[in-house]
Amino acid sequence: MAVALTMAAMKVAALRHALRGERAQTAGIGAVLGIVLAGGTIYLAVRDLDLLAAAYAVWLLGWLLGPVFMGGGDETLRPEYFALLGLPPRRLAVGLLAAAFVGLPPLVSLTALLGLVVVGARLGLVAALVAVPAMLLQLAVFVLLSKVAVGLVGLALRSRLGAISTGVLNGAILAGLGQIWVVFLALGQTGVPPLVRYLPSGWGLLAVRGSWWAFGALAGLIVLLLLAWAALLRWRVGVTRTSGRARRPFLARTADGAIVAKELRTSSRDLVRTYQFTFAFTYGVCFAASPLLLGWNGMLPYAGPVFIVMAAAMAANVYGTDGTALWLTVMTPGASDVRGRQVAWLATHAPVAVLLTVVCTAITGGPWPLILALLPALLGGAAGLVPLISVYGLVPGTDPHKRANNPLRTSEDEGSLTGQAYLALALVVATALPAGFVAIRFGWAGVIVGVATGVLCWWGFGRLASARLRERGPELLSTMRTGRSTGGTMQSRFTELSKPRKVVAWWCFGFAAIPLIPQGILATVFVSRDMLHHTWFLATYMPPGLRYPVALGFAILGLAMYALGTWIVLPPRQPATTE
Repeated sequence: MAVALTMAAMKVAALRHALRGERAQTAGIGAVLGIVLAGGTIYLAVRDLDLLAAAYAVWLLGWLLGPVFMGGGDETLRPEYFALLGLPPRRLAVGLLAAAFVGLPPLVSLTALLGLVVVGARLGLVAALVAVPAMLLQLAVFVLLSKVAVGLVGLALRSRLGAISTGVLNGAILAGLGQIWVVFLALGQTGVPPLVRYLPSGWGLLAVRGSWWAFGALAGLIVLLLLAWAALLRWRVGVTRTSGRARRPFLARTADGAIVAKELRTSSRDLVRTYQFTFAFTYGVCFAASPLLLGWNGMLPYAGPVFIVMAAAMAANVYGTDGTALWLTVMTPGASDVRGRQVAWLATHAPVAVLLTVVCTAITGGPWPLILALLPALLGGAAGLVPLISVYGLVPGTDPHKRANNPLRTSEDEGSLTGQAYLALALVVATALPAGFVAIRFGWAGVIVGVATGVLCWWGFGRLASARLRERGPELLSTMRTGRSTGGTMQSRFTELSKPRKVVAWWCFGFAAIPLIPQGILATVFVSRDMLHHTWFLATYMPPGLRYPVALGFAILGLAMYALGTWIVLPPRQPATTE
């Protein structure tokens, strides 16, 4: 108990010192959103208990997948810090579990679990009293399942086969969640499937409703998870790193060729990059193939474009993931590092994207003009935007050899990484809008526009990134080494904004993707294929003359929100001075 209390106190002290300035504001916004969601969950406790069970299943998914996709979860107290104390693994696990309950996510989840108390109060005094321990046990299950999931993913990422397997699994899960409506329609379900009640996320609710076996199941699951986590901690602390086998060196005749060779070798050796590539590929295939469950193959040709967009989002912090190795680039100004990285990115992603797109489009028989217009535009846009976003919105990353024993933890600032990925998603999609529009309206002419757009984005964005890297390389290196901006990045300018302007910028960057992508781009595609009254795409419900204008209006709204957010964050132009 002393170890647990000490670690919990350490976590409180660490958070008290860490949650200041921008991090405190970000945490506050996240807490407000979490409390809103928790309030909605509590509301379900008085409306529909089946929906409440489904809501708790979503909370459990958030605990399972959130840390995996956002940098490995909370690492305020790492087990490596206590390796020299000689604590038994189970005692260390109990201590870290106590510390894991300290923080905003457990507090927000505990608020959501107050719905169990509401249900108990409706059922009687005994049920209300039972709800209190059930709520705490359910929270422990959430936290422990998250810890074990992150530990298992970290264990898998120790080998190439494990990295590939984890990427396939996570990509399929996330794509399935994105297309969950397909699953419900395929199963013919219009409500909550009965199975949801019996998931571990619903055992607390079952216990409150009188199923006493659920109490024992919760307690037993907690013991099993604690033992599993202790075993994973023992492996994590005691693991020894092994170097990979030697490979035949790449031979390059020029400095630019050496950069391409270095990037290709890094892509083949870095298991995080292997995981990201596999994740993006699986996500694209599963996302596009999911409607096949309904007998509709109209989305299958878009597997390649979806893969490109997701791969760009995963690589948006390409300079940050290299860590302080950036000094090599700064010390060799004669070589075009950005162009080398662009060529290497295209060499590893373009063949797969082209093959995937051609095969899937051939299966469905089209639409060839639209797909062949989107493909070059997205490839060029992604190859140009990946280095550009990385040098303008650099998120300091952890050196690969200092990632502790959690390979998912590529940076200590997972919030900025997530925002950077969403920004890359939106911007890469935006580069294909002109080609897509021309292809829909004029057919094969869109291919010419797509090729021109791709080449222009590759050249222009790459040129901007090279100039930025050449002019601000020392400042970027300082940011990478210290984790603090020197005043030249977008992030530093954001911190200088007034609170109202920050709120507007957050809303613009956070929600612009909704009108732009689903209500604008996807709705246009659905309308063009006469897919009317389609789930929540508003344009598909409009009269014939308003469908395209509504979709176009949403797309313009999304672009305007991004433009407004960028305008707010960009520094004001200084007036010219005269001698």
